[in-house]
Amino acid sequence: MERAVSIFILSVIFLASQINCQEAILHISNGNTEREYCIVHNHSWTLLSQTLEAAPQYPLVNLTSTVLCDASGVSIDVKDKAVVVMRGDCDFSQKALVAQNLGAKALLLASNKTLITPSANDSEYAKVHIPLALMRYRDFLEAQQVFGEDMQVKLYAPPHSKLDPSIAVMLLIAIVTVALGGYWSGACERDRLNSGVEGGGGGESKADSGELFLYSPLKVVFFVALMCGMLVLMYFFYNVLVYVIIAIFCLASASALFSCLDAVMEKIGCGTFRFSIRNYNFSVRSLILAAVCISVAVVWGVYRNEDRWIWILQDLLGIAFCLNFMKTISLSNFKICVILLSLLLVYDVFFVFITPFFTKNGVSIMVQVALGPDASGEKTQGNMVEVPAEPQTPSEKLPVVMRVPRFSAWAQNLCGMQFSILGYGDIIVPGLLVAYCSRFDVWINSSKKIYFVSCCIAYLLGMITTFAVMLLSGMGQPALLYLVPFTLITSAVVAGCRREMRQFWAGTTYEVLDSSREPLLPEGRTDCSVEGEKC
Repeated sequence: MERAVSIFILSVIFLASQINCQEAILHISNGNTEREYCIVHNHSWTLLSQTLEAAPQYPLVNLTSTVLCDASGVSIDVKDKAVVVMRGDCDFSQKALVAQNLGAKALLLASNKTLITPSANDSEYAKVHIPLALMRYRDFLEAQQVFGEDMQVKLYAPPHSKLDPSIAVMLLIAIVTVALGGYWSGACERDRLNSGVEGGGGGESKADSGELFLYSPLKVVFFVALMCGMLVLMYFFYNVLVYVIIAIFCLASASALFSCLDAVMEKIGCGTFRFSIRNYNFSVRSLILAAVCISVAVVWGVYRNEDRWIWILQDLLGIAFCLNFMKTISLSNFKICVILLSLLLVYDVFFVFITPFFTKNGVSIMVQVALGPDASGEKTQGNMVEVPAEPQTPSEKLPVVMRVPRFSAWAQNLCGMQFSILGYGDIIVPGLLVAYCSRFDVWINSSKKIYFVSCCIAYLLGMITTFAVMLLSGMGQPALLYLVPFTLITSAVVAGCRREMRQFWAGTTYEVLDSSREPLLPEGRTDCSVEGEKC
């Protein structure tokens, strides 16, 4: 019974998430070849079949020599056929009524201008009974080259589900990246402590290992203020600074990818061969990895505006960048974590929810900077859709988001690729707390990694909540609004239940180089060295 109820609830949620869009698909075939093209229709005016199999098929008659504002000049029999004419000179409804009176079963309007949702006066809607849609004129010319004049067409509009599989892929990318980054940070901390025990000293310092250590609240405040300033500068000088950020991303992501792959190779003991040239030592593994990583970054830089496939490389480089960032940047204690995450939560909410009241176009500064001035070739206003008729010069976008195509939005992707996105900050910021929890598990010698696992689960629940609110509200959400409370509260609860809040709040096991305070957790402590800890 419970299983049946669960299935019923999931079915209701799925069906409720099905929405009718103005974009549809024109299927053209001649018995041997098939092609599909983007069309725009008005589903409240003329309904189309939702599947290709259910859609009626018509022969297509080429009447692009006329605009069909009247029946004069039409000498071809169009009865029970679909016709394509040029857009312009008269209303959509007038063209549709002429075609309908001639016996046509469907009307396509070839357009050299932006495709918009066809509309008419309320009194005209009831008079038109045939499907009407706009298509790109260049698509029709391409179809003519492929099929000649022998074209059979079907018009259908598959419903678009809000519960797109891309959400699951994005969720998987986020949780795996956070978990791997936290685990890597903890593993590096364990290696540092072990090297200190074996060497009889304090081990390799953070400075020596190339890692950065945040311990001062003032530095955290300065860092967040710097981020605010950079975001505002990007908003006002986007067209110039975007190329600076792209260049920096290519360098940083190539270095991060090298660091990640080199760590994997080191773990499995692969490629240890070295050679010397004029007293300089070279590693074959490092040379090969450097060539591969630089090549990947260069390919992304060259083809960064190719939406169809470049998102794969951008996500790969983005994952490597986030992993390396979480491994390199270390927060010294839970106090710093609370200050940093709380400030960034306020930063995220302000620039997403508050700034639209101050911008001219009503778009938040965060969204404008993350997606670019012309984020999509397709624009939607209420029930009206606009799709460019000609290829547009792609606008440069900042490489600061994970991008996954919306797999179920087939019709929308034909008109212009649609993506689900997640900012790097929504991975890195909670990931720094996860990394701290992983290192704290090492410091207390916790075999079950209770802090790390708990924080990862909290992050997963926070991400699920973010996507659920996004689907229910129909608008993008500042993920930190949900991720920060979930991860901070969970970590604090775990520390409180284990009676380790004092140690968890104090943090680092070693003395900060430019700080006079003594370390609050002794190195080499056992699992029972903190009062109240359960072995």
